[in-house]
Amino acid sequence: MKSHVLPLRVYLQVFAALMTLTAVTTGIAFVDLGAWNTVVALTIALVKVVVVVLWFMHVKYSPRLIWVAALASLYWLLILFGFLMSDYVTRVPVEGWAPPIAW
Repeated sequence: MKSHVLPLRVYLQVFAALMTLTAVTTGIAFVDLGAWNTVVALTIALVKVVVVVLWFMHVKYSPRLIWVAALASLYWLLILFGFLMSDYVTRVPVEGWAPPIAW
């Protein structure tokens, strides 16, 4: 199997993009966006995940079978989150029980 070698310039650009997105994540943590703080932080995290998977893990230059495996793992993660949320939203509060930490 032939391996794909990227020039150092690409790795430095990816590194700069990840550092910039990390700085943006840190900066946005100090801005009060109300309920949008979580959405913005998760969106930035999703962009960072895409950058890491495509360039550092070389999925961008891989055969289609690797793409299928990557997308299947993402689909499996969504299934697990679906099961987690179905459990979470169907829980019934128990009278007389209080969580140990008050939110």
